[in-house]
Amino acid sequence: MAAAVLIADLGITLTHYASHKIGLLWRFHAVHHSVTRFYGFNGLMKHPLHQSLEMSAGVAPLILIGLPVDVAAALAVTVAVQLLLQHSNADYRIGAAKYVLALNEGHRFHHLKWAGVGDVNFGLFTLVWDHLLGTFSYDPARRFTSEQLGMAARPDYPAAYLAQLAEPFRASGACQAEPTGPEPAVRERAVR
Repeated sequence: MAAAVLIADLGITLTHYASHKIGLLWRFHAVHHSVTRFYGFNGLMKHPLHQSLEMSAGVAPLILIGLPVDVAAALAVTVAVQLLLQHSNADYRIGAAKYVLALNEGHRFHHLKWAGVGDVNFGLFTLVWDHLLGTFSYDPARRFTSEQLGMAARPDYPAAYLAQLAEPFRASGACQAEPTGPEPAVRERAVR
């Protein structure tokens, strides 16, 4: 199970990372970043096409090496629970583990609304791959408010589910890639 988690984490992390770098993938991933408050179900709020892509990237290597059905079932439950924990609005601290585990204390930096600033902490289960990619970021003094979450480039992003499903296919589905406003300086202050 531990090997399955690490392998799935690598595939999902790389797809998540690519989704912030490749415009076509971002169109579908933007649904997840459109939320303006942290709560557990944010982790499950994804465009179904993007969710399928991420899970395929995480599970395909496991299927190729012969993933047992019981491990696949346990992994599915583990992913769902982890997404709830990672996006939870509970203010819990995990000590030094925050540098290794991808829980909400570190994942909140990923949801900062400014392009470039939130391109950190992509991991689902661990931050190991973020350390290797150079995308790990943490600032112990940082506290978050709803005004700092969402997408600065698209404050008008649709909130209704059917509109969100259609948005990636519309001309307005793209967002600008350049950071806006004074907030990008935060990344320079963050501990790497």
